[in-house]
Amino acid sequence: MRARDALGRPVPTGSPTAVEPVSEEPLPPYDAVALARSLLAQGRAFSAHEVLEASWKAAPEQERELWQGLAQVCVGLTHLQRGNRVGAARLLRRGAEKLTGRSAAYGVDVPRVARDAFGLADDVDAGADGPLLEI
Repeated sequence: MRARDALGRPVPTGSPTAVEPVSEEPLPPYDAVALARSLLAQGRAFSAHEVLEASWKAAPEQERELWQGLAQVCVGLTHLQRGNRVGAARLLRRGAEKLTGRSAAYGVDVPRVARDAFGLADDVDAGADGPLLEI
């Protein structure tokens, strides 16, 4: 695994800005959500995305869009943290679209996450940053 900083950018091995990597193995759904929430609270949207992506790839077919949508919202947040406003708005909307019409799952208020992601994308397009989302 490559060493990365809190925003997911590669850094040299042993760099003081390197953060603890997350496992690439999928976690049980509630554990994945809990870890992703913790990482988001620490400002580590890229790592939250990695946790959710592992769940997406391991999920049963009927749940893949849920996990993919959550992961894409986190990628959108990663782009916003890195200053890529166009990529942020695009991925926030892409993730929100995958979540639209889904009900709450694994303790996640999915309709709220979708609304918040669409709202943040609109804020980003308007030049505002808005608060980072919670899942």
